[in-house]
Amino acid sequence: MKTFAEFGLDAKVLQAITELGFEESTAIQDKAIPIALAGSDLIGQAQTGTGKTAAFGIPLINNIPTSEDRIVALIMTPTRELAIQVAEEIGKLSRFKGIRSLPIYGGQEIGRQIRALKKRPQIIIGTPGRLLDHINRKTIKLDDVQHVVLDEADEMLDMGFMEDITSILSLVPEQRQTMLFSATMPPNIQRLAQQFLKNPEHVSVIPKQVTAPTIAQAYIEVHERQKFDALSRLLDMESPELAIIFGRTKRRVDELSEALQKRGYSADGLHGDLSQNQRDNVMRKFRDGSIDVLVATDVAARGLDVSGVTHVINFDLPQDPESYVHRIGRTGRAGKEGTAWSFVTPRETDHLHFIEKVTRQRINKKPVPSIAEAIEGKQRITAERIIEIVQTDSFQEYKGIAIQLLEQYDSVNVLASAIKLITGEKKDVSIELTPEDPIRAKKRRPDVRSSGRRFTGSGYGGNRGGSGGGSGSGSAPRGRSGYGSGSGSSYGGNRGGSRDGYKPRGESGRSYENRGENRGGGDRRPTPKFSSDDFVNQ
Repeated sequence: MKTFAEFGLDAKVLQAITELGFEESTAIQDKAIPIALAGSDLIGQAQTGTGKTAAFGIPLINNIPTSEDRIVALIMTPTRELAIQVAEEIGKLSRFKGIRSLPIYGGQEIGRQIRALKKRPQIIIGTPGRLLDHINRKTIKLDDVQHVVLDEADEMLDMGFMEDITSILSLVPEQRQTMLFSATMPPNIQRLAQQFLKNPEHVSVIPKQVTAPTIAQAYIEVHERQKFDALSRLLDMESPELAIIFGRTKRRVDELSEALQKRGYSADGLHGDLSQNQRDNVMRKFRDGSIDVLVATDVAARGLDVSGVTHVINFDLPQDPESYVHRIGRTGRAGKEGTAWSFVTPRETDHLHFIEKVTRQRINKKPVPSIAEAIEGKQRITAERIIEIVQTDSFQEYKGIAIQLLEQYDSVNVLASAIKLITGEKKDVSIELTPEDPIRAKKRRPDVRSSGRRFTGSGYGGNRGGSGGGSGSGSAPRGRSGYGSGSGSSYGGNRGGSRDGYKPRGESGRSYENRGENRGGGDRRPTPKFSSDDFVNQ
């Protein structure tokens, strides 16, 4: 790998990189930065956590003149969380050169963004929905854009943003540099690249294995009503530094995070119904260690990139193998080891085997942790904490009372009592979670839609805003004929719910993340058409 000094960068850009502590480029940076600096179009295939933000951010900042007072670069991301993260990194890399950047996303007051736009940023980082809102309000003009980045393009298309992306790119001058980054390269991404990129150079740093070898994977077969007690024992036995627990629905996340708190765990929940302030507050607590367990839905967790996550636990199995890979990829980052556990009900074993087949990795079966293993795990962590304090010599003010206790009581009894106190007794609280229906292995059918996606289940809803009843495990895409849900109800309406906090003008619908309802129904789940080569550690 090259050092950053070898790329011939602006001295102020290099100063920012050096102060951030980076010396050598990552694999994607090594391949992409020279191409991007030269102004060529680029397709970068890389998973999250490989340094791809700097791979496009460094060349952008390097090539934009400080004197520029127009929007000359546009970065599109699938989620507000990712928009914020990219904006933060762009800000750090541009601090000495003085390039101005601004994140634009739903969930934040639009007036505040309009005021910030008056400071004339050169780089806009935005989600498609809110970008279109500003474009229609004429508060953002793309006439002068010279550089476009589509970050996590596969996620954007999976979330139904193809039409929005096409509309936005049609407003950008044809004479521009376009860079597309995606973890997977399914046919719809290839078509997007053919339509909007000119003679792009393709760089790929996708590992040969579908999931990272640094992630140890296991599953526990357990009945639905025994899941929570199994989770409690697993958390005690493993004692994760930071853990993300995935639930299938918003109701599940709410109930599970509340149940964990009642049992004495430091946990909080994250899902699409939270306001932006609530989401920011939860993520701040998770990043600074105020809570060590984050319970989240797939939708809420998209774009999250938190370093130090040691464990991912699938309390509910995901609908498809791609989601499984994305979930467990939240751990095992930057070469560090991670652990992924999944709870599988007896009726879901076929679905688990389907995930194994597509991801080309065997997932080992483990027994439910015993009470003895749970207690031993908690005690081990407490002992490690005590030893750490002893070694750092940070206990001097407590020695007086310790001497007094040892004069009155046996030393082993005193230490055992201290360990019991620090470990904490689990609160004896009865927990009842609403059961979720098991996921069955899907029968693969021939394609029935020209979009290249397959849909299962049935439901009837009026196009653009109708409603109706239906049943099934899947849903139609937005703009199509209806939405089916696993709960036997269906809410229609094209572009119906809030998408990234953005509700399109003049259209209506209701947003439900629960039980698989999709857009106008929430936690999307068109069943992707894929090959096993499409899945990588996200």
